[in-house]
Amino acid sequence: MSLRLILMRHAKSSWDDLSLPDHDRPLSPRGQRSADAIGAWLKDNNYMPDQVLCSSSARTRETFERLGLALEPIFLPSLYHASEDRMLQLLQYQAKGSCVLLLGHNPGAAFFAESIVAKAPQDEAFALFPTAATLVVDFNCDTWADLRFGQGEFHDFVVPRALMD
Repeated sequence: MSLRLILMRHAKSSWDDLSLPDHDRPLSPRGQRSADAIGAWLKDNNYMPDQVLCSSSARTRETFERLGLALEPIFLPSLYHASEDRMLQLLQYQAKGSCVLLLGHNPGAAFFAESIVAKAPQDEAFALFPTAATLVVDFNCDTWADLRFGQGEFHDFVVPRALMD
C-alpha cells in the first residue's frame, strides 16, 4: 500500500490588527487569493485528501476553508508551531487516510518538508517553504505508524506565486 501526504503551510496572514494574539491572526487579502489558487490546483491535479490534520490557528483554519475541500478537518492545537519531529509524530499517531493533508506553520513545515523526502525538488522556494507552499509526497508504507524521515518520494511542489502570475 502506498500513502500520500500533502504538506501545506498556511497562506499569508494579516498583521493589520497588532492587538491580536499570533494564534488569532486571519489571512490577508493576498493570503485569501493564494489559498483559493492552491485549492484550485489541488482539484485540477486530483490531489484530494481523505483526511485533514490542521493547526488550530485562525490562519490555518481560514486557509483550509478557502481550499474548498468537502472534508471535516481535525484541528490539532499541538500542530500550532510544531517542530518537524512533532509533525512526524502527529502523522504516525493521528493519520488514518491514504491521502492526508497536513496544514501547519513554519519553521516546522520547512524543516519537515526537507526531512521527509529522500531527495528534495530542484526549486529554490522549497527550502524556504513560503506561505501556502504545498508539497505532495508519496510513501511506500502500509501505515502512517511506519513513516520515517527520508522515506518520501517527491511527487509535486507548488507555491501560489507560480499559479497567480
